[in-house]
Amino acid sequence: MDFIKRTVSRLTSIHKTNDPFDIASQRDILVFYEDLGEVFGYYNTFKRIHMIHINQFLDKNVQRFVIAHELGHSILHSKISTPFMKQYTLFSVDRIEREANRFAVEMLLPDDLLLDGCTLYEAAAICGVPKEVARLKKLPRRFY
Repeated sequence: MDFIKRTVSRLTSIHKTNDPFDIASQRDILVFYEDLGEVFGYYNTFKRIHMIHINQFLDKNVQRFVIAHELGHSILHSKISTPFMKQYTLFSVDRIEREANRFAVEMLLPDDLLLDGCTLYEAAAICGVPKEVARLKKLPRRFY
């Protein structure tokens, strides 16, 4: 099992859910719904207060994915400021964003659905995971 899949498994086991809204609440992460224009969402901290900002105009399934993605940042990249990196460094944030997407996919797309006979894209549709990122799912061993 790879690091991201193991991290998500541990997190969902501790919190007894894979619902990103519940996990954010249990981790005392404040969630704000705002008009963010073209931005889907972002994670930040201020004086040790953890916050996720979500575009209020997104579809509920997309909001769910965005919260899971931002939870990924809060756990995998808590010390990294991607806006700072984009503006002031030559470092690419693509890997960081891909890892957060992968975290969200692993959280929202349980292995059980795939093992029960659903295709990856059928399971993604059931779970509200955008098909564009569903391919990031690390397939369970018994699936091969």
